[in-house]
Amino acid sequence: MNLITLSIAIPALISLILAFIAFWLPALNPDSEKLSPYECGFDPLGSARLPFSLRFFLVAILFLLFDLEIALLLPLPWGDQLCSPLITTLWASIIIILLTLGLVYEWLQGGLEWAE
Repeated sequence: MNLITLSIAIPALISLILAFIAFWLPALNPDSEKLSPYECGFDPLGSARLPFSLRFFLVAILFLLFDLEIALLLPLPWGDQLCSPLITTLWASIIIILLTLGLVYEWLQGGLEWAE
């Protein structure tokens, strides 16, 4: 056998042996504690349909949006080294203006009010 076939066959064989052991070994010793679901200290026998605040979801989405904005604007200090820094500044300004308009719209609609 050549070296390439051997270097593929040996790791594949070891992977299959380890997968076989990982599949059959836990079945030999089942434990009721290991089989019960763990939900961060909550009672798993309760209702799974807990009420979820839609306002919290909206604030979380806005946080992710503005966090992404920061990630997009982080390389701006190096934008002046490009061949046309004016275009980079223009695109950054467009992003900031669009997000500011979206924030003002959400603010006027009352989406940022936590309590009604």
